[in-house]
Amino acid sequence: MKPKIFVSVGTHPQPFDRLLKALDELLGSGKIKAEVFAQSGSSTFKPKHFKAKPFLSQKEYDEWMHNASVVVAHGGAGTIINALLLGKPVVVVPRLKRFGEHTNDHQLDLAKALAKRKKALYVKDISKLDSVIKEAFNFKPASGSDRKKLEKRISDFLLSLQ
Repeated sequence: MKPKIFVSVGTHPQPFDRLLKALDELLGSGKIKAEVFAQSGSSTFKPKHFKAKPFLSQKEYDEWMHNASVVVAHGGAGTIINALLLGKPVVVVPRLKRFGEHTNDHQLDLAKALAKRKKALYVKDISKLDSVIKEAFNFKPASGSDRKKLEKRISDFLLSLQ
């Protein structure tokens, strides 16, 4: 049985085509062998090698999150926290301002902080997406007593952006 990858790009109004295109190319070339489903949000790219839906019901989202072997997420705190609460390996691909994917680079800061604490893996360079996803299949997110601290830090960080 193929592993399952759930991709979530969130509900931000700017598209995140860069991630979806990279995944489609990896699946098309056979570099990644998995069943992939993406919540594609406002993205305009239509993948050829995996299924995608712009927005999911809570039931659909929960089902895909629960059944995923790996979660590939934009740097949105909600998606990441949900995956971590389920003990899922998370690959964070932050939306970046320079690509018109967000208004600033706060997702990069969050991705770096999570990687430093061994909570998630993050993609620094989209050309390395396949190797980071492959690493994620054997990655176990760090757990322990700092979960509440991490949630508070994420919450405080998000509040500081307002």
